[in-house]
Amino acid sequence: MGRVSRRPGIRRLPRHRVQRDPWCDEDGKVLDDGTVTRLEADGYRVTSADPCYRWFLMNATTLDVGVSDVTEDLAALALQGRLSREVLESATGEDWTDVRYFRHRRTSIADVDVSVTRTGYTGDRGYELWIPVAGAIAVWDRVFEAGEAFGIFPAGIRALDVARVEAGLILIDAEYTSARHAISPEQTYSPFEIGLGRLVEFGKAAAFTGKRALLAERAAGGPARRLVGLELDWAGIEGMFAKHGLAPMISPFVDRSPVPVYREGRQVGRATSITWGTTIKKMVGLGSLDKAFEKPGSRVSVEYSVEGERGNVAATVVPLPFLDLQRKRT
Repeated sequence: MGRVSRRPGIRRLPRHRVQRDPWCDEDGKVLDDGTVTRLEADGYRVTSADPCYRWFLMNATTLDVGVSDVTEDLAALALQGRLSREVLESATGEDWTDVRYFRHRRTSIADVDVSVTRTGYTGDRGYELWIPVAGAIAVWDRVFEAGEAFGIFPAGIRALDVARVEAGLILIDAEYTSARHAISPEQTYSPFEIGLGRLVEFGKAAAFTGKRALLAERAAGGPARRLVGLELDWAGIEGMFAKHGLAPMISPFVDRSPVPVYREGRQVGRATSITWGTTIKKMVGLGSLDKAFEKPGSRVSVEYSVEGERGNVAATVVPLPFLDLQRKRT
């Protein structure tokens, strides 16, 4: 894992701990990002959005290590929300207050061995359940039986998408393109361009894939573009609808189509994943901007369309995440 991880402590990661990690190609461009869980003294589980099995095999060359693709063997269930702990305790009959953020524990649900991580993609308190495929339906049924008293309900990817934007979490093929699929240099991103620079540790003893390229990027002053949060002015959105005699009609879904971001008539980047934050009650989006405008408080404008007419809505660069719930970590 030390060869592919940018984190300094991957070899020292205690058992039952989880950490987030981006992995890069030799040019320092991100292939994907995901979580690494140390299940045993000599065993890790890596999750990612894009299939990376072949890439891990290639990096295992000459090493005494085994790599297995368990995609078809495991089902995953994200139990998320304010009462997720109570539901999990009811389903397992166990106390889960000692399992802290980014920790792991095994349990049994409906007589099925389940691996549980204190992780999620919503920005709220939550757990992810990793289940042998054969027992997935039984675990689902037990969790929803236990959760009925707490008002549990299933939520699809559209709802999770809004939650992850409020939490300031990037998504592959929205905020960035995997270097494996990019067809132009503009489509490749280093960790420092998508808010993952904090996960790169140049001082780690082991060399990692892409280290030389990332060192060169740092020596040159860092990348020219940076990930930012954008808060769109509601009055500007209202004004665009009013031009057509309409009240604002905002989609409940995240719009992942990239649109230009301007400063004084000059394009300085693009906005992605724009949505109405149902919890924060604001129109927000993630943006990739020229580093000159990454400072919170910078004023820009975002292209916005109503009834086929394009216009610009003023926006402010704000810190990420948009929503930071303390209970996520407690």
